[in-house]
Amino acid sequence: MYTKFGPDNIQVSIFNTAIVCILLLLPSFQALHSQFVRTIDQDVVSTFSIVGRDSITGELGVAVASRFFAVGAVVPWGKADVGAVATQSFMNTSFGWRGLELLEQGATPEDAVQILVRSDNNPKKRQFGIVSAHGTSATYTGEECLPWAGGRRGPNYAIQGNILAGESVVTAMETTFLHTPGTLADRLFAALVAGNSKGGDARGRQSAALLIVKKNAGYGGFTDRAIDIRVDDHADPFKELGRLLNYAQMNYSWNEAWTFFTQKEHAKALLLMERTAALAPENPEVLYDLAVIRLAAGNKDASLRALEKSLRLNPKLKKQAGGDNDLKSLQGTPEFQSLIK
Repeated sequence: MYTKFGPDNIQVSIFNTAIVCILLLLPSFQALHSQFVRTIDQDVVSTFSIVGRDSITGELGVAVASRFFAVGAVVPWGKADVGAVATQSFMNTSFGWRGLELLEQGATPEDAVQILVRSDNNPKKRQFGIVSAHGTSATYTGEECLPWAGGRRGPNYAIQGNILAGESVVTAMETTFLHTPGTLADRLFAALVAGNSKGGDARGRQSAALLIVKKNAGYGGFTDRAIDIRVDDHADPFKELGRLLNYAQMNYSWNEAWTFFTQKEHAKALLLMERTAALAPENPEVLYDLAVIRLAAGNKDASLRALEKSLRLNPKLKKQAGGDNDLKSLQGTPEFQSLIK
Protein backbone atom coordinates (compact mmCIF):
# COMPACT_ATOMS: atom_id res chain seq x y z
CA MET A 1 0.00 0.00 0.00
CA TYR A 2 1.41 3.39 -0.91
CA THR A 3 0.16 6.95 -1.08
CA LYS A 4 0.09 9.00 -4.24
CA PHE A 5 3.31 10.77 -3.34
CA GLY A 6 5.05 8.00 -1.40
CA PRO A 7 8.63 6.80 -2.26
CA ASP A 8 7.43 3.44 -3.70
CA ASN A 9 5.13 5.18 -6.13
CA ILE A 10 7.93 7.51 -7.23
CA GLN A 11 10.17 4.49 -8.06
CA VAL A 12 7.40 2.81 -10.03
CA SER A 13 6.67 6.03 -11.89
CA ILE A 14 10.33 6.47 -12.75
CA PHE A 15 10.51 2.85 -13.96
CA ASN A 16 7.36 3.23 -16.07
CA THR A 17 8.66 6.49 -17.55
CA ALA A 18 11.96 4.82 -18.43
CA ILE A 19 10.16 1.98 -20.21
CA VAL A 20 8.07 4.46 -22.21
CA CYS A 21 11.21 6.41 -23.20
CA ILE A 22 12.96 3.25 -24.35
CA LEU A 23 9.93 2.22 -26.41
CA LEU A 24 9.73 5.68 -27.95
CA LEU A 25 13.43 5.67 -28.74
CA LEU A 26 13.56 2.10 -30.07
CA PRO A 27 12.56 2.92 -33.68
CA SER A 28 15.20 5.67 -33.78
CA PHE A 29 17.81 3.31 -32.34
CA GLN A 30 16.88 0.63 -34.87
CA ALA A 31 17.11 3.15 -37.71
CA LEU A 32 20.48 4.37 -36.41
CA HIS A 33 21.73 0.79 -36.15
CA SER A 34 20.54 0.02 -39.67
CA GLN A 35 22.29 3.13 -40.94
CA PHE A 36 25.48 2.05 -39.16
CA VAL A 37 25.31 -1.40 -40.76
CA ARG A 38 24.73 0.17 -44.17
CA THR A 39 27.70 2.46 -43.62
CA ILE A 40 29.92 -0.53 -42.80
CA ASP A 41 28.70 -2.30 -45.92
CA GLN A 42 29.52 0.74 -48.03
CA ASP A 43 33.02 1.06 -46.62
CA VAL A 44 34.13 -2.55 -46.70
CA VAL A 45 34.72 -4.13 -50.07
CA SER A 46 34.14 -7.73 -49.11
CA THR A 47 35.09 -9.60 -52.20
CA PHE A 48 37.18 -12.28 -53.82
CA SER A 49 39.76 -11.51 -56.46
CA ILE A 50 42.60 -13.03 -58.43
CA VAL A 51 45.58 -11.17 -59.84
CA GLY A 52 47.41 -13.03 -62.59
CA ARG A 53 50.10 -13.02 -65.28
CA ASP A 54 50.52 -14.98 -68.51
CA SER A 55 54.19 -15.93 -68.74
CA ILE A 56 54.00 -16.36 -72.54
CA THR A 57 52.14 -13.24 -73.65
CA GLY A 58 53.21 -10.99 -70.77
CA GLU A 59 49.59 -10.06 -70.10
CA LEU A 60 48.67 -9.01 -66.56
CA GLY A 61 45.19 -8.92 -65.14
CA VAL A 62 42.69 -8.89 -62.30
CA ALA A 63 39.28 -10.54 -61.95
CA VAL A 64 37.04 -9.62 -59.02
CA ALA A 65 33.50 -10.17 -57.74
CA SER A 66 31.58 -8.87 -54.75
CA ARG A 67 28.29 -8.02 -53.08
CA PHE A 68 29.26 -4.38 -53.59
CA PHE A 69 28.19 -1.86 -56.21
CA ALA A 70 30.66 -1.32 -59.08
CA VAL A 71 33.52 -3.30 -57.56
CA GLY A 72 35.44 -2.92 -60.83
CA ALA A 73 35.70 0.83 -60.26
CA VAL A 74 37.82 0.45 -57.14
CA VAL A 75 39.56 -2.94 -56.81
CA PRO A 76 41.55 -3.74 -60.01
CA TRP A 77 44.71 -1.90 -61.08
CA GLY A 78 47.24 -2.80 -63.74
CA LYS A 79 50.06 -1.42 -65.84
CA ALA A 80 51.63 -3.27 -68.75
CA ASP A 81 55.18 -4.53 -68.18
CA VAL A 82 54.91 -3.47 -64.52
CA GLY A 83 52.29 -5.46 -62.61
CA ALA A 84 48.73 -5.72 -61.35
CA VAL A 85 47.09 -5.08 -57.96
CA ALA A 86 43.75 -5.88 -56.32
CA THR A 87 43.00 -3.78 -53.23
CA GLN A 88 39.93 -4.60 -51.12
CA SER A 89 38.33 -5.03 -47.66
CA PHE A 90 38.24 -1.63 -45.86
CA MET A 91 40.35 -0.63 -48.79
CA ASN A 92 42.94 2.02 -49.24
CA THR A 93 42.53 2.62 -52.96
CA SER A 94 45.93 4.31 -53.14
CA PHE A 95 47.43 0.83 -52.71
CA GLY A 96 46.53 0.32 -56.37
CA TRP A 97 48.51 3.09 -58.01
CA ARG A 98 51.13 3.23 -55.27
CA GLY A 99 51.72 -0.51 -55.54
CA LEU A 100 52.29 -0.13 -59.28
CA GLU A 101 54.66 2.77 -58.70
CA LEU A 102 56.69 0.71 -56.24
CA LEU A 103 56.94 -2.18 -58.71
CA GLU A 104 58.03 0.23 -61.44
CA GLN A 105 60.75 1.55 -59.15
CA GLY A 106 62.12 -1.97 -58.65
CA ALA A 107 60.35 -3.19 -55.52
CA THR A 108 59.21 -6.81 -55.36
CA PRO A 109 55.57 -7.54 -54.47
CA GLU A 110 56.70 -8.53 -50.94
CA ASP A 111 58.63 -5.25 -50.64
CA ALA A 112 55.57 -3.34 -51.82
CA VAL A 113 53.36 -5.06 -49.23
CA GLN A 114 55.70 -4.10 -46.40
CA ILE A 115 55.99 -0.49 -47.56
CA LEU A 116 52.25 -0.04 -48.07
CA VAL A 117 51.34 -1.63 -44.73
CA ARG A 118 53.94 0.39 -42.80
CA SER A 119 52.66 3.66 -44.23
CA ASP A 120 48.97 2.93 -43.63
CA ASN A 121 46.86 4.14 -40.71
CA ASN A 122 44.68 1.02 -40.51
CA PRO A 123 46.64 -1.94 -41.92
CA LYS A 124 44.79 -4.57 -39.88
CA LYS A 125 41.66 -4.00 -41.98
CA ARG A 126 43.34 -4.00 -45.42
CA GLN A 127 43.57 -6.80 -47.94
CA PHE A 128 45.36 -6.79 -51.28
CA GLY A 129 47.25 -8.91 -53.79
CA ILE A 130 50.11 -8.01 -56.13
CA VAL A 131 51.73 -9.73 -59.11
CA SER A 132 54.74 -8.26 -60.89
CA ALA A 133 55.61 -8.38 -64.58
CA HIS A 134 58.25 -10.98 -63.61
CA GLY A 135 55.60 -13.27 -62.09
CA THR A 136 56.54 -12.78 -58.44
CA SER A 137 53.54 -12.34 -56.17
CA ALA A 138 52.29 -11.45 -52.70
CA THR A 139 48.96 -11.44 -50.90
CA TYR A 140 48.17 -9.69 -47.63
CA THR A 141 45.19 -10.04 -45.26
CA GLY A 142 45.02 -7.85 -42.17
CA GLU A 143 44.04 -9.60 -38.95
CA GLU A 144 40.86 -7.52 -38.58
CA CYS A 145 39.43 -8.32 -42.03
CA LEU A 146 35.98 -9.83 -41.63
CA PRO A 147 35.94 -13.66 -41.75
CA TRP A 148 36.38 -15.82 -43.61
CA ALA A 149 39.36 -13.90 -44.90
CA GLY A 150 42.66 -15.04 -46.39
CA GLY A 151 44.52 -15.78 -49.59
CA ARG A 152 46.89 -17.96 -51.57
CA ARG A 153 49.71 -17.14 -53.94
CA GLY A 154 52.26 -18.70 -56.26
CA PRO A 155 54.23 -17.88 -59.40
CA ASN A 156 52.08 -15.61 -61.60
CA TYR A 157 49.06 -15.37 -59.27
CA ALA A 158 47.72 -13.97 -56.01
CA ILE A 159 44.23 -14.81 -54.71
CA GLN A 160 42.44 -13.17 -51.78
CA GLY A 161 39.00 -12.70 -50.29
CA ASN A 162 37.08 -11.57 -47.22
CA ILE A 163 33.57 -12.24 -45.86
CA LEU A 164 33.71 -15.45 -47.86
CA ALA A 165 31.68 -18.61 -47.47
CA GLY A 166 34.93 -20.35 -46.51
CA GLU A 167 38.53 -21.13 -47.44
CA SER A 168 37.29 -23.43 -50.21
CA VAL A 169 36.53 -20.30 -52.26
CA VAL A 170 40.20 -19.38 -52.66
CA THR A 171 41.45 -22.97 -52.96
CA ALA A 172 38.96 -23.63 -55.79
CA MET A 173 40.11 -20.45 -57.51
CA GLU A 174 43.75 -21.51 -57.24
CA THR A 175 43.17 -25.00 -58.63
CA THR A 176 41.07 -23.69 -61.49
CA PHE A 177 43.54 -20.98 -62.48
CA LEU A 178 46.42 -23.44 -62.55
CA HIS A 179 44.61 -26.09 -64.62
CA THR A 180 42.45 -24.10 -67.05
CA PRO A 181 43.74 -23.73 -70.63
CA GLY A 182 43.27 -20.65 -72.77
CA THR A 183 44.04 -16.97 -72.51
CA LEU A 184 44.77 -15.17 -69.25
CA ALA A 185 41.26 -13.72 -69.39
CA ASP A 186 39.81 -17.22 -69.79
CA ARG A 187 41.74 -18.47 -66.78
CA LEU A 188 40.94 -15.51 -64.53
CA PHE A 189 37.25 -15.71 -65.36
CA ALA A 190 37.19 -19.47 -64.79
CA ALA A 191 38.81 -18.95 -61.38
CA LEU A 192 36.18 -16.35 -60.48
CA VAL A 193 33.36 -18.71 -61.46
CA ALA A 194 34.98 -21.49 -59.42
CA GLY A 195 35.09 -19.22 -56.38
CA ASN A 196 31.43 -18.39 -56.82
CA SER A 197 30.57 -22.09 -57.06
CA LYS A 198 31.98 -22.54 -53.53
CA GLY A 199 29.83 -19.77 -52.09
CA GLY A 200 31.86 -16.70 -52.99
CA ASP A 201 30.96 -13.58 -51.04
CA ALA A 202 28.89 -14.83 -48.09
CA ARG A 203 26.45 -11.92 -48.50
CA GLY A 204 25.54 -12.71 -52.10
CA ARG A 205 26.32 -11.39 -55.58
CA GLN A 206 26.09 -7.98 -57.21
CA SER A 207 29.08 -6.93 -59.33
CA ALA A 208 32.13 -8.31 -61.10
CA ALA A 209 34.93 -7.07 -63.32
CA LEU A 210 37.90 -8.22 -65.37
CA LEU A 211 40.93 -6.19 -66.44
CA ILE A 212 43.73 -7.29 -68.80
CA VAL A 213 46.69 -5.05 -69.63
CA LYS A 214 49.34 -5.50 -72.30
CA LYS A 215 51.59 -2.91 -73.90
CA ASN A 216 49.90 -1.09 -76.81
CA ALA A 217 46.95 -3.51 -76.78
CA GLY A 218 44.26 -0.85 -76.35
CA TYR A 219 42.41 0.86 -79.18
CA GLY A 220 44.85 2.21 -81.75
CA GLY A 221 47.80 1.04 -79.68
CA PHE A 222 47.61 4.16 -77.50
CA THR A 223 46.80 2.45 -74.17
CA ASP A 224 47.60 -0.86 -72.49
CA ARG A 225 43.98 -1.74 -71.60
CA ALA A 226 43.38 -4.83 -73.70
CA ILE A 227 40.20 -5.84 -71.84
CA ASP A 228 38.38 -3.68 -69.31
CA ILE A 229 34.86 -4.93 -68.60
CA ARG A 230 32.57 -4.36 -65.63
CA VAL A 231 29.19 -5.50 -64.39
CA ASP A 232 28.24 -2.92 -61.78
CA ASP A 233 24.85 -4.19 -60.58
CA HIS A 234 23.30 -7.45 -61.78
CA ALA A 235 21.35 -10.39 -60.41
CA ASP A 236 23.86 -12.76 -62.06
CA PRO A 237 27.09 -10.79 -62.56
CA PHE A 238 29.06 -13.92 -63.51
CA LYS A 239 26.80 -14.79 -66.45
CA GLU A 240 26.81 -11.18 -67.63
CA LEU A 241 30.59 -10.85 -67.25
CA GLY A 242 31.00 -14.02 -69.30
CA ARG A 243 28.82 -12.58 -72.06
CA LEU A 244 30.85 -9.37 -72.12
CA LEU A 245 34.11 -11.32 -72.07
CA ASN A 246 33.20 -13.18 -75.24
CA TYR A 247 32.79 -9.85 -77.03
CA ALA A 248 35.82 -8.31 -75.33
CA GLN A 249 38.13 -11.12 -76.44
CA MET A 250 37.04 -10.51 -80.02
CA ASN A 251 37.46 -6.76 -79.62
CA TYR A 252 40.96 -7.23 -78.15
CA SER A 253 42.04 -9.21 -81.22
CA TRP A 254 40.36 -6.65 -83.52
CA ASN A 255 42.17 -3.73 -81.87
CA GLU A 256 45.54 -5.43 -82.21
CA ALA A 257 44.89 -6.31 -85.84
CA TRP A 258 43.91 -2.75 -86.73
CA THR A 259 46.94 -1.34 -84.91
CA PHE A 260 49.24 -3.54 -86.99
CA PHE A 261 47.34 -2.48 -90.12
CA THR A 262 47.90 1.21 -89.37
CA GLN A 263 51.59 0.41 -88.88
CA LYS A 264 51.58 -1.32 -92.31
CA GLU A 265 52.50 -4.68 -90.76
CA HIS A 266 49.94 -6.41 -92.93
CA ALA A 267 50.95 -10.03 -92.31
CA LYS A 268 50.60 -9.63 -88.53
CA ALA A 269 47.36 -7.70 -88.99
CA LEU A 270 45.89 -10.40 -91.22
CA LEU A 271 46.69 -13.20 -88.76
CA LEU A 272 44.88 -11.39 -85.95
CA MET A 273 41.99 -10.23 -88.14
CA GLU A 274 41.33 -13.77 -89.36
CA ARG A 275 41.21 -14.84 -85.70
CA THR A 276 38.81 -11.98 -84.95
CA ALA A 277 36.50 -13.03 -87.77
CA ALA A 278 36.54 -16.61 -86.48
CA LEU A 279 35.36 -15.29 -83.10
CA ALA A 280 32.64 -13.12 -84.69
CA PRO A 281 31.72 -14.62 -88.08
CA GLU A 282 28.42 -12.72 -88.32
CA ASN A 283 29.68 -9.26 -87.29
CA PRO A 284 29.47 -7.05 -90.42
CA GLU A 285 31.97 -4.46 -89.17
CA VAL A 286 34.53 -7.16 -88.36
CA LEU A 287 34.06 -8.62 -91.85
CA TYR A 288 34.44 -5.17 -93.39
CA ASP A 289 37.82 -4.67 -91.72
CA LEU A 290 38.78 -8.21 -92.68
CA ALA A 291 38.14 -7.24 -96.31
CA VAL A 292 40.34 -4.16 -95.90
CA ILE A 293 43.20 -6.10 -94.31
CA ARG A 294 42.98 -9.00 -96.75
CA LEU A 295 43.24 -6.51 -99.60
CA ALA A 296 46.26 -4.81 -98.01
CA ALA A 297 47.89 -8.22 -97.62
CA GLY A 298 47.40 -8.89 -101.33
CA ASN A 299 44.41 -11.25 -101.35
CA LYS A 300 41.85 -9.52 -103.57
CA ASP A 301 39.45 -12.45 -104.05
CA ALA A 302 39.26 -13.19 -100.33
CA SER A 303 38.73 -9.49 -99.68
CA LEU A 304 35.72 -9.42 -101.99
CA ARG A 305 34.23 -12.46 -100.26
CA ALA A 306 34.48 -10.83 -96.85
CA LEU A 307 33.11 -7.56 -98.18
CA GLU A 308 30.16 -9.27 -99.85
CA LYS A 309 29.11 -10.90 -96.58
CA SER A 310 29.68 -7.69 -94.62
CA LEU A 311 27.44 -5.61 -96.93
CA ARG A 312 24.79 -8.32 -97.00
CA LEU A 313 24.62 -8.30 -93.19
CA ASN A 314 24.67 -4.50 -92.97
CA PRO A 315 23.72 -2.73 -96.23
CA LYS A 316 24.32 0.65 -94.57
CA LEU A 317 28.05 0.01 -95.01
CA LYS A 318 27.73 0.26 -98.81
CA LYS A 319 28.07 4.04 -98.81
CA GLN A 320 31.17 3.84 -96.64
CA ALA A 321 32.74 1.23 -98.92
CA GLY A 322 32.13 3.37 -102.00
CA GLY A 323 34.34 6.14 -100.67
CA ASP A 324 36.85 4.19 -98.58
CA ASN A 325 40.45 4.73 -99.71
CA ASP A 326 41.43 1.44 -98.05
CA LEU A 327 39.33 -0.30 -100.72
CA LYS A 328 40.47 1.89 -103.58
CA SER A 329 42.04 -0.89 -105.63
CA LEU A 330 38.69 -2.72 -105.67
CA GLN A 331 36.42 0.21 -106.43
CA GLY A 332 36.87 0.17 -110.22
CA THR A 333 36.04 -3.51 -110.59
CA PRO A 334 32.64 -4.80 -111.73
CA GLU A 335 32.50 -7.13 -108.71
CA PHE A 336 32.83 -4.22 -106.30
CA GLN A 337 30.32 -2.06 -108.16
CA SER A 338 27.73 -4.82 -108.02
CA LEU A 339 28.22 -5.11 -104.25
CA ILE A 340 27.55 -1.43 -103.51
CA LYS A 341 24.46 -1.03 -105.71
